[in-house]
Amino acid sequence: MKDSIARAVAAAAPRPLWLDLADATGRTPEGAPPVAGDTTCDLAIVGGGFSGLWTALLAKERDPGRDVVLLEANAVAWAASGRNGGFVSSSLTHGLANGADRWPGEIATLERLGLANLDELEQTIARYGIDCSFQRSGKMWVATRPHETYELERMCGLAAAHGRRITPLSADQARARVDSPTYLSGALDEEGYALVDPVALAHGLRAACERLGVRVHEGTPVTDLTSTPRGIVLSTPYGRVGAHQVALATNVFPSLLRRLRLFIVPVYDYVLATRPLSPEELASLGWAGGEGVSDCGNQFHYYRRTPDDRILWGGYDAVYHYGNGLRPELDQRPETFLKLAEQFYETFPQLEGVGFSHRWGGAIDTCTRFCAFFGTAKGGRVAYALGFTGLGVASARFGANVMLDLLSGTPTERTELEMVRSTPIPFPPEPVRYLGVELTRRSMVAADDRGGRRNLWLRTLDRLGVGFDS
Repeated sequence: MKDSIARAVAAAAPRPLWLDLADATGRTPEGAPPVAGDTTCDLAIVGGGFSGLWTALLAKERDPGRDVVLLEANAVAWAASGRNGGFVSSSLTHGLANGADRWPGEIATLERLGLANLDELEQTIARYGIDCSFQRSGKMWVATRPHETYELERMCGLAAAHGRRITPLSADQARARVDSPTYLSGALDEEGYALVDPVALAHGLRAACERLGVRVHEGTPVTDLTSTPRGIVLSTPYGRVGAHQVALATNVFPSLLRRLRLFIVPVYDYVLATRPLSPEELASLGWAGGEGVSDCGNQFHYYRRTPDDRILWGGYDAVYHYGNGLRPELDQRPETFLKLAEQFYETFPQLEGVGFSHRWGGAIDTCTRFCAFFGTAKGGRVAYALGFTGLGVASARFGANVMLDLLSGTPTERTELEMVRSTPIPFPPEPVRYLGVELTRRSMVAADDRGGRRNLWLRTLDRLGVGFDS
């Protein structure tokens, strides 16, 4: 069995499925030209992922006359925005429990704003005719260990206490939706989750931005940010961009504001995708509802059907490399792919022998409070949003609105939130950073194996309100 699993993983293409699907369907747009010479604008946005794209689009919708330039070092959707599972969550706080623990006085507002943000995201996709396989199909959590059943009961109770509808499921009810012998119970959120082809969404947002007049430049890394009496100057290899205001949407990559680098660590997440399943193979799963699925461990899996009937299967390992390691070769990790494949076949033994078409990885911008933080610099002329910790597909849109609010200088409901006004605890310097992350990761594995019991280290982090997650 292990040899056949190794062959199945080795045969998979070492690149993101979503980028290949865009190429195969002829939907990959032509590359946008790099900056050529010096230029000026009202608003410059650094980063062409979801955070930067939403900032550009919303800036033009707020003020169609605003001159907006978007600068991307590589290509739109090349990094995290094109490597994720396509789960679109309404949560702005990496889950209701995390938000309720950190901001109990405003969690009702955060939940309301999160659901509104998801609604508006859906409306924007429809308004601009973005073909990205968006479906508001919900998400099912499943318990695969006895103690996780209790965790799901707590989740449903917490949701009910805050006016959210998450439905508890028995083992039979969960298996009636997606058939796996590993399921002990489940919970279904039908309003707060959607699924999307993330690359198609990013490409559609880029096209919408360009139609509104945003100047998009790919292949244009920004190497320096300088404040002058007249504004902000961004240096690139091909020219300088002078801007009245700047929005930094650089995600996991080292920020142009050096002080922010203390708050983010890159955590690598890995994904497999099967070949397209036959009608008979799909029938063996009974997966007719289209919902995404996640189990409940500290080291958890997330999985879903794709628009062309593959299963995307990711998560579990969350790997930090010493010194904030962030290199292309880290996108591939054979030991993790083998582990994921073994766990896939354990979850779905009826699919034994189904091969994998793609394997890939990418870095997540993790911070100690597990959700985004925001702020300004350079006299309020530079805004930033980062630290989305794996739930940025939708919350990046909220972050874009926060950055634009902050740059406007006018208080809004968003900017008055304690979540927006506060910052996470920074990570310690190396080697303490690496040792702390490794100790946390191993403690989380041990908790999964010991009925959820958290050791002294994890309980101490809980009391301090800090941690490490993907």
